[in-house]
Amino acid sequence: MIDSFRDEFYFLSNFYECPVTFDGITYPSNEAAFQAQKTLDDAVKQRFTAMDPSAAKHAGRKVDLRKDWEDIKEELMYQICKAKFTQHPDLAQKLLNTGREELIEGNDWGDRTWGMVGGKGRNLLGKILMRIREELKETG
Repeated sequence: MIDSFRDEFYFLSNFYECPVTFDGITYPSNEAAFQAQKTLDDAVKQRFTAMDPSAAKHAGRKVDLRKDWEDIKEELMYQICKAKFTQHPDLAQKLLNTGREELIEGNDWGDRTWGMVGGKGRNLLGKILMRIREELKETG
């Protein structure tokens, strides 16, 4: 089991800085890409292209949230993560190298939606990454 996305597994984190192009815009990290999707305002989305992951997370809390956010956020996270690993073959290989390990985004900042705290939570990010890993195996 991989129970946190730190150290050698930091590449699994949305805070790992590598460019990802999503919906025609290149962001410096998955976190920036994901937070930008909270708005439908293209000018606001562009601002996220110059933000580090922490700044993006903070700014994402202040945007005018699109009305369908709760309905689409999981699918958007999947699409953004898929973009990261298909656009960076080296990261795809590292993900594949995790084998059959369960991926858990264990954290101490209280995120029980995308990760787990003290073994409790939905671990949606970990599940998305395991899904992408399986898809990468199938496409070889």
